[in-house]
Parts: sequence; structure tokens; C-alpha cells
Amino acid sequence: MQAIAGFAWWTAVFLSPVVHQATLGDLDPAAVAVFDIPLFVMASAGAAFGVKAAAVVSTGWTGAVAIALAVYATITTEAGWGVLSMGAATAGSLISLCLVLLGRVPTAWIIRGPFAFRPANRSTAATHVASTFGQIVLFWGLFLAVIPLAIAVLEQRWAVALPFPSFAGPVGVALLVLASALGISSAVVMSTQGDGTPLPSAMPNRLVIAGPYRWIRNPMAVSGIVQGTAVGFILQSWLVVAYAVLGSLVWNSVVRPLEESDLKKRFGKEFQQYRDTVRCWIPQVTVCFVFRWHWPGK
Repeated sequence: MQAIAGFAWWTAVFLSPVVHQATLGDLDPAAVAVFDIPLFVMASAGAAFGVKAAAVVSTGWTGAVAIALAVYATITTEAGWGVLSMGAATAGSLISLCLVLLGRVPTAWIIRGPFAFRPANRSTAATHVASTFGQIVLFWGLFLAVIPLAIAVLEQRWAVALPFPSFAGPVGVALLVLASALGISSAVVMSTQGDGTPLPSAMPNRLVIAGPYRWIRNPMAVSGIVQGTAVGFILQSWLVVAYAVLGSLVWNSVVRPLEESDLKKRFGKEFQQYRDTVRCWIPQVTVCFVFRWHWPGK
């Protein structure tokens, strides 16, 4: 798919001045194509047939071009759409490289070291709450302020911004307030009743089924995704909205299975029944009543 997309893109570059300007700016397409077609298009095709060297070449070249184009676009305000295209191609190349060399994408690597799942040290609820709020300040500041602001600035600099309706800002503020309230209430419930924190390296020692967790299994993840989308509305940045959506896909397909595997290992049938009763993403109000009256020991 990447080889075909690359070939189609180069065809469009030579046939359409609009595509040329949007993706390469004032760069000479012939000078770029002489390197990019063999090292990106042809190497991607080779990787598709399992040629390891081609996968390595395609990944290295694509990443280098993405960085070079990003620097060029930031300096000149040209070729912004080319940066986004090559950024996506770099991600695709990395996935291809893992599949060719390892036969899989090693998602378990993300929970090693400081991000490994570990139960929190036993402590008072006040200590866990204080630690949780420290995490909130750090992670919300990074993922909901610093990174979105940087993305929004680059979006304007690369000239890839798209118009938003006038009501986007107020809607974003309302969503941000509601999602933040959900996130804070979920964090407090987890830290007071779970004897731990939301951080993977200091996870709760007890399965939490109270508060927002009665209606949905991952209220903090839902909160974070909605918050990111809301910030995108406030900043009127479609790239920030895309960043939130991409984060939700990565969390759901990569992080959630690993987290649920750990919870099942630690809490066994208790977590299995909870997972079978309460949905992951969509709240089901009737669940709380069934869960309350039929949960073992309650």
C-alpha cells in the first residue's frame, strides 16, 4: 500500500502544480525523485515482499525525509502537507520494519522499565491522592497544553490549518470542563478506594468498581480523549483533534489489552466478571444497578 501510494504521489507531483507546491514547495521534484523513488517507493515494495534490507532502507530514508521536510517547512512555511504525508509514511515504515524483522509489532516494549505495571506501595489514601494529583498536573500539562500548543503552532507554520465553525471554541470549553470533571472524579475514586494511583508503575492494589467505574471500565481514558479533542476545538486545530483520535486508537489497540491482561492476572475472576458486565467505552446506566446487586460480596 505504501509503495502504491508513493508511486501515485510522485505521479501527481509531476502532473499537478498544486500537489507539487503543497507537498514539496519550491523544491525541485526531479532532484528529490531521483533518490526518493528507489529508496522509498521501490524499497517499500521490496519490504512488502519480505526483503529485510529493503525494509531497513525504506524506514531510514523515510524518517530522514520526514525530518528534513519538517525543518524545511518550518523555515519556509512551504511543503506542510508533504511533512504530514511523510510522517504517516514513517509510521507505516516502522510498522513494516517490525513485521519484517520480528514478525510482529512489539507492543509489550512500552510497558518495560518505568512504565511497567507494578502495584503501588501500601500507603494512606491521602498519600495516594496527593501523588495522583501530582500526576494529573504533570500529564495534563504535557499532553493537554505543551504538546497541543506545539502542534497548533506548527500547523499554522506549515500552512495546513483548516477553518473551524464559530461555535467550536465554546463547545470545546464545555467539553473540556465536563471531561476534566470526569477525569478528576475517576482519579480520586481510584486513589482512595484502590490503594494506588492511575500510574502504571503504582497501580491500585484493589479492583475499583465504584464511582464512574460502575458505568464504564476506562473513564480516565475517555476523559483524556475528550479533553484532547476539546483542546483541539479551543485551539481550532484539526491536527490536535487528530492527535487525540490517534491517541485513542493507540490506547485501545496497544495499551488496553496489556493493561487488561495484567488486571486479569492480578484479580482473576473478579476482573473477568467486571469486564463482562461493564462496557469499555460506552456507558450503560442500567449496568450499575445489576452490578450493585449481583456483584459477589456486595
